[in-house]
Amino acid sequence: MSAVLQTTGLSRVFGSGDRAVTALDDVDLSIDAGELVVLRGPSGSGKTTLLTLLGGLDVPTAGRVVIDGTDLGTLSEPAAADLRARSIGYVFQSFGLIPVLSAAENIEIPLRILRTPAAEREARVAELLDRVGLSSHSEQRPYELSGGQQQRVGIARALANRPRILLADEPTGQLDSGTGASMMDLIVSVVRSEGVAALVSTHDPAVAALADRVLELHDGRLSRRGRHAAQV
Repeated sequence: MSAVLQTTGLSRVFGSGDRAVTALDDVDLSIDAGELVVLRGPSGSGKTTLLTLLGGLDVPTAGRVVIDGTDLGTLSEPAAADLRARSIGYVFQSFGLIPVLSAAENIEIPLRILRTPAAEREARVAELLDRVGLSSHSEQRPYELSGGQQQRVGIARALANRPRILLADEPTGQLDSGTGASMMDLIVSVVRSEGVAALVSTHDPAVAALADRVLELHDGRLSRRGRHAAQV
């Protein structure tokens, strides 16, 4: 296996002086293609901060994020945006859907950014709506969907561009246990069949049980690393 995602000395400090808060402190991390890594830790431990840095949605105070050998910090903003669009799928804890767009249109966004041909976009969106069980809700806006349905749209959108890296912040947090299990089955299937490197933050022990590795984050530091084989 080869590392798709790596960090070295990754840190993020908010504020300055007496008001400085260290959200992430000297994190070294490496995730291989086809590997599912689960990130656990209490609220406020830095999980979301780590995910946003890995996704290029924020800039570290110190350290590096390297994707397929490319250091994000060396790229211009347009080049970094292009890399994100092509290589990263992100599932937001707060869904991150655009209110005025339908479920299908939200899923289609990454494909439009990549200028995917219309017929290919439509086929991919239809496939993903079916896989997350929302084919009959394709024209509904986010406010017309339940929280769980919105999360499923978010998961489908994250997979639309067939990413090399999947970053998911509490992807089952708004789902009932049965739907959450089916969504994790989908994520695991994509990780294994398409060689995606996935990092999933969760409080759900059922999600952690699927992981190749479980990382523990406390006060911004990776303090313990558990490992077990996932049987899938």
